[in-house]
Amino acid sequence: MAGLVQNIPLIGAEIPWLRQLREAGIRAFENSGIPTAKTEAWKYTKPRDLNANDYIMDSRGETVTPGHFSLPFDGYRIHFENGIFDPEQTELPQGVEVLPLAEALLLRGETRGYLGRLVDLKRHPFAALNTGYLNEGVFIRVEKNVDLKKPLILINHTDSCGRNLFFNLRHLLILEEGASAEFVEIYHYGGEVKSRYFANIVTEAFLAPKARLQHYKYQAEAFKANHIALTAVDIETAAEYQAFTLQKGANIARNETRVSLRREQARAEVNAAYLMNGWATIDTTTDIEHLAPCTFSDQLVKGVVGGDAKGVFQGKIHIAPHAVKTGGRQLHKALLLSDTAEIDVKPELEIFADDVKCSHGAASGELDEEALFYMRSRGIGGEEARRLLIDAYLEDVIAKVPDPRIRAWFEELK
Repeated sequence: MAGLVQNIPLIGAEIPWLRQLREAGIRAFENSGIPTAKTEAWKYTKPRDLNANDYIMDSRGETVTPGHFSLPFDGYRIHFENGIFDPEQTELPQGVEVLPLAEALLLRGETRGYLGRLVDLKRHPFAALNTGYLNEGVFIRVEKNVDLKKPLILINHTDSCGRNLFFNLRHLLILEEGASAEFVEIYHYGGEVKSRYFANIVTEAFLAPKARLQHYKYQAEAFKANHIALTAVDIETAAEYQAFTLQKGANIARNETRVSLRREQARAEVNAAYLMNGWATIDTTTDIEHLAPCTFSDQLVKGVVGGDAKGVFQGKIHIAPHAVKTGGRQLHKALLLSDTAEIDVKPELEIFADDVKCSHGAASGELDEEALFYMRSRGIGGEEARRLLIDAYLEDVIAKVPDPRIRAWFEELK
């Protein structure tokens, strides 16, 4: 047992480029260290409990009871247990390749050209740490003009059995020209509700011209777990990226999305919702870069915060000097359920071009007491009335999920 930097066996240690990439990741993490309150990007999300000295990183060979997660829709399942790939997976259709990352590192030379391209190791210390442990994760490639009819569903089940596990998952998605797919990520736990563990996730997605990716995520980690995730997306001409994340669990959860709209007519919609209580901190951070003319982005994030919990939203829209005729919108709203709940919001616009349409906004408030009184006067119990109002509050952001099957699932989860 030790801290965040350990010497553990990794596949492909004899491959020079992979060894050098891992070493660069560890070096960058050691140089930057764990963020502090003085780190601008982390000033609202104090990474307490992340610098423990009892992490267990190599849990291979230990017996784990497989977790079961039922879904109301069908899909192609990819399973991980405690951050380790489970080879049982459903049969895939033609035109789609799914490999454990370790296998792709050894057999698919093109992974070298993609891994790390979208991750600034100096800027993202936990992504740097993830790079240092490149081993587990999934490689997905959807071939040119393939339209996947069912979603790819990645499920990671954690049962720490009283151990402070630390695991890294690295996902690489490549959609070739004209390809279309849905990708669902699910992170949940079994065992004690107060389980301690640390999930460190990095996803890099590359969308070729006219590709379309609908990306969904559900995070429901244990009460004392930590979940740090970075998703970086590169979008080419006329490609579209739609994302929705629902976060409900963890002690500290940070879901960061970076999108590069690299060519004309590239589009991104990045929406999210979070519900929290206790003393949790849930951080939603976005950075949308408009790097070409006629690119478009839209963001809606809504939170419900109770107890002593804290919600954080940091959202940036960057318009490059030549990115004219571009549109970017961003809105965050939060509902506070207690006097001790807290919301910290930092919306930003960086505009270096003329002839653009951009907006951002933020608002927070409490449950409508008149609406509560009205409902209770008609025989609806207090808790049920609060639940109905919260459901109504989140309805517009969940309604942005385009797939009706997945939208209904999120409605049930909230």
